[in-house]
Amino acid sequence: MINISKIKAVVFDCDGVMFDTALANRKYYDEVLTVFNKPVLTEEQFINVHMMTVKEAIEYLFSEMEDLSGVYKCLSHIGYHKFIDYMVVEEGLNELLIRLKKRGYIRGIATNRTNTMEKVLEDFHLQEYFEMVVTAAMVKNPKPDPEQLLLIMAKYRLKPDEILFIGDSEYDRQAALSAKVWFAAFKNSGLKADVNVVSMDEIAGILQLN
Repeated sequence: MINISKIKAVVFDCDGVMFDTALANRKYYDEVLTVFNKPVLTEEQFINVHMMTVKEAIEYLFSEMEDLSGVYKCLSHIGYHKFIDYMVVEEGLNELLIRLKKRGYIRGIATNRTNTMEKVLEDFHLQEYFEMVVTAAMVKNPKPDPEQLLLIMAKYRLKPDEILFIGDSEYDRQAALSAKVWFAAFKNSGLKADVNVVSMDEIAGILQLN
């Protein structure tokens, strides 16, 4: 059971929590695969790349290739910005972030996105809603390593039981477990967590913000 009286920071994963990015990510990787005459993502591949950094995803999808320079050149040409339009912000996110601010919580993001997070926050007018954003590009070891969460912990001198991390993947669960922070699994009932939730309102209820 989460001891909510100790929580001082609420940290969000991006894809699958703050946003439904399934269509955006699928279109992005499908376009890359099509350029190289490869089949579009299978469901298993999609589940895996959803958790990964772009680098990890490319190495996974093109594991038969020793030289990936051509693939990375293709990525640079395609870009991700045009796919942001396919992202859907999670219902109730803005309201939850406002409530957290009013109650004095630190609001953070720990995501395996690399160079697209700033643009996403800008396009959805969310730059001012977070005190700290940690992407995969800012750490040596992205999730499932706990480094992103440890950075937030160090920045605000927080103890592990003062952070609630909300994620939706096995990578998120492993990062939370290693960092010893509270973990809320979002819309993934099969993921072992301190609490499983399906909406932002439910998170607000757990934190007694309603």
